[in-house]
Amino acid sequence: MQLTPLLVLGILFLYFAMLVGVAWFTGRNVGNEGFFLANRKVPWYVVAYAMIGTSISGVTFISIPGKVGGTGLNMAFSYMQMVLGYLVGYLVIATVLMPMYYRMNLTSIYGYLEERLGHAAYKTGAGFFILSRTLGSATRMFLAATVLQMFVFSHLGVPFPITVILMLALIYGYTYKGGLKTIIWTDTIMTTFFLAALIFTVATIGKALNLTAGEIIPAVMNSRYGKIFFFDNFLTDPNHFVKQFVGGALIAIVMTGLDQDLMQKNLACKNIREAQKNMLVFCIYLVLINFLFLVLGALLYLYAGGLGLEIPARTDHLYPKIAFDHLGVGAGIFFILGLIASTYASSDSALTALTTSFCVDFLNFEKNKLEADPYASDWIEQERAHERQQRRTRTFVHLGFSVLFVLIILLLNAYSNDAVINLVFRIAGYTYGPLLGLFMFGMFTKFQLHPWDVTLPLQRLVPSWPQVNISLVTLVCIAAPLLSWLIEIGIKPWFDVGFLTILLNGSITFLGLWMISYQED
Repeated sequence: MQLTPLLVLGILFLYFAMLVGVAWFTGRNVGNEGFFLANRKVPWYVVAYAMIGTSISGVTFISIPGKVGGTGLNMAFSYMQMVLGYLVGYLVIATVLMPMYYRMNLTSIYGYLEERLGHAAYKTGAGFFILSRTLGSATRMFLAATVLQMFVFSHLGVPFPITVILMLALIYGYTYKGGLKTIIWTDTIMTTFFLAALIFTVATIGKALNLTAGEIIPAVMNSRYGKIFFFDNFLTDPNHFVKQFVGGALIAIVMTGLDQDLMQKNLACKNIREAQKNMLVFCIYLVLINFLFLVLGALLYLYAGGLGLEIPARTDHLYPKIAFDHLGVGAGIFFILGLIASTYASSDSALTALTTSFCVDFLNFEKNKLEADPYASDWIEQERAHERQQRRTRTFVHLGFSVLFVLIILLLNAYSNDAVINLVFRIAGYTYGPLLGLFMFGMFTKFQLHPWDVTLPLQRLVPSWPQVNISLVTLVCIAAPLLSWLIEIGIKPWFDVGFLTILLNGSITFLGLWMISYQED
């Protein structure tokens, strides 16, 4: 039996039929509260398990194993330094951020910025989340789409744009009704699939290398790929321990604690205590699973070296190449299921979080309450009509983000040639930095921001253009990533910033906000 493209299509059809069935069962009669927060009734242990799939995407599934033996200074298990930094970040989230969100009873976490720093900071923060999550999630889907295209759909003569459209159409199809209420349950299924794929592949390669289960980890750690900590060359090594550890802590804070996607699942727990339990268990899962992905990466390189296989120019393709061409049908099937599960578990959640943020933060769903006399004879019908209108709007927003994902993926396919894991973290460093600066300014100072606007000189270019005003807060948050990029380029010959981009970016944002602030009497 061979793993043919038609067999893969059959497997994918059954897989998505199962997801659609779950979506139908969980998505019946779901209102906005169910779509956005699953009615805040999800058990914490279910959220903790589902969050694995959201945080460990197709990028982790393919790109991190490929990174172990990739080109560059001090690769190996250096990524574990960042994972250990995550733990510090999650401690801050569980003890500082989550209690604040629950105390304020937020649906969108950016409501904090409005209460503390004003309307302009609120809109700017929500806007940067939408930018960050859209680019990051589209990048993750791009990786899965290119792999499926290379190993499956190209053999069937399907063009890459059609592959991408089909992938997004399937996500839209099972999420547009149930939202988070559906996603938490579909993500538990997907998490199970990609963990099964990870364990099966590690066991299969270990067997091919004549290693017993107890010999796999010692063999990997004693190989040239098993080194974890790197303390030399602080100035020039992007994988130096300090850069990775501090960068990991900050990335965890902003990409989880200041991210509507991950926090939306936490806010679906019944109360703050259950949400904190969820975060603690999630941390344990995260460390163990990331370590196992690095073990897989080392095994892939040891296996390739033993057979004299040529390493692909894009290390992201090493895992699928070995799974499809050398490990048999079972490994290929598990790889496909694991890749789809990990990619969809993060992407469907992101799509729902983006829809939530746009509807709540920009379309003001929660503020635009129905103003009707509750004693009127048709009050119930008015309320139902209002809910139906918001549901239609929510559906169109959901569709709009799906289309946007397609366009970004096609652009990435045309211009990207970098390892996707690096691309994701570069995007995060530049786009999440302003969010870090906004929240830190709000939480660690007592200053207020001036509500000043600046008129853009667009009419000097085209007299017929309308006058456009932009807040100083927004200008600061736009300028910070640009200044960070210029500074990085300028000091590159002497100092490689690495994953500390987000610290530099957030610090510049904080300084800029301080310059336009004042202290109330």
